[in-house]
Amino acid sequence: MIAIDVVRPLRRHSPSRTTLLYGAALVNAEILWLLAYTVTTGIVPNEPLYYYPFVWLNVGLWAIWRTRPAKTTPGRRRIAIVVAAGYFLVLSYVGGLFGAAAVPAGTSPAGARLATLSIPPGYSPALLYQGEFLRAAVIPYKLVGYLALAYLVYATAIDAAGAALSGVLGLLSCVSCTWPILATIVGGLAGSSTALVGTVYSQSYGLSTIVFVVTVALLYWRPTR
Repeated sequence: MIAIDVVRPLRRHSPSRTTLLYGAALVNAEILWLLAYTVTTGIVPNEPLYYYPFVWLNVGLWAIWRTRPAKTTPGRRRIAIVVAAGYFLVLSYVGGLFGAAAVPAGTSPAGARLATLSIPPGYSPALLYQGEFLRAAVIPYKLVGYLALAYLVYATAIDAAGAALSGVLGLLSCVSCTWPILATIVGGLAGSSTALVGTVYSQSYGLSTIVFVVTVALLYWRPTR
């Protein structure tokens, strides 16, 4: 009969007191952020869409805080960095954080601006940039989420070759969940911030949030030796 040790994995992944303390401080800051938004705009955040960004931010920051890449050789570390950087660039491009510019003929690039008015916390402050060759929409929750996934892939690539499979699956699943919102994100780059607000009401946000959390879980609780 084979005995299965379930206590050791639970102990390994259980949060420390420091993690709980910082987590509580982060949640309190987010509550104050939402209260400030409500007072400023008069809008009560009573829909799930207002809270999706906080799931991305909290889960992403937690994963970064808790992940400790294994020690390895410089060569393997460089390979892992390249893999993670490519992962981040693919997610950022497909998710609409940046892309090729589409400036109409005879017009000049609009430059950079910070979109904050009437946009809920987490979706804002969004840095929008329209240049001659590049456009970008740096949305806070996506930036943190994609960085967290890239960091997890970096740690996964350093691990044993068998564990790297979860990194590949994570990449495919997260990219596939972001394509439905690509058109609305891109639409907000060259226009007013209202186009960016429109993305908040897309039904795909709930699905992409679920897939993001599942992907983080797969990459964080990957097989270890």
